[in-house]
Amino acid sequence: MKLTVLGCLGAYPYQGQGTTGFLLQSEGFNLLIDAGSTTLVELEKYVDPLMLDAVILSHYHHDHIADLGVLQYQWQLSPKRDQTKQLSIYGHGRDQAHFQALTLAEVSQGYDYLAQPVLDLGPFTITFMETIHPVVCYAMRIEEKATNRVLVFTGDSGYLEEFTTFAKDADLFLADTYLFKGNEHHHAHFTAPEAGEFAKKANVAKLVLTHLPQFGDLNELKQQAQVEAGVIPVELAAVGKVFTIGGN
Repeated sequence: MKLTVLGCLGAYPYQGQGTTGFLLQSEGFNLLIDAGSTTLVELEKYVDPLMLDAVILSHYHHDHIADLGVLQYQWQLSPKRDQTKQLSIYGHGRDQAHFQALTLAEVSQGYDYLAQPVLDLGPFTITFMETIHPVVCYAMRIEEKATNRVLVFTGDSGYLEEFTTFAKDADLFLADTYLFKGNEHHHAHFTAPEAGEFAKKANVAKLVLTHLPQFGDLNELKQQAQVEAGVIPVELAAVGKVFTIGGN
């Protein structure tokens, strides 16, 4: 499977880069993970948004859903759209106001991924874990059925020991890393050392830092994570960066 970074900043876009959004592809299936600001423009560089098979959302903070409404408008108004097809959007049902907005008549259909313990979605199986965040948010463990390769996306989260088991042996650990060393046990986000700590404890193959800050030296952020991660390779997410997970 292939992961393309569409946006990787936290909170707000900055100097031409947008907030959280990723395109995950396998066997011709196109899955948009979160839909932060400017991610729709980036998505168009890789795949026609009308060719998306599904969207999945970690939570409903604006920096993760800012482009969702305009994506729905594109599906509604584009003359190229197949009118027999609706966009499937997966989110949690614990915030009914936002969840109901996932459905737009004859355009998109919202589905509550908490309705079953495991979500079977195209070439993927996905399990969820609630994180520590000011609003209800879920991390995702995404396994490619054909290869058993695993991507774990933390969503947004403060320090949560359960990531040691939730991310166990993941091939790629995509971790919210908005904070530098010295802000440990924050109520909403990992620090760089915490991201490295969980990567090492979970024995992941690669750690990718995302939800990056607009301030400070990102190379220092990476180095702080690397110190705790040990021999596990650490990379910074960047718009346009592609990660191949396994052989597909």
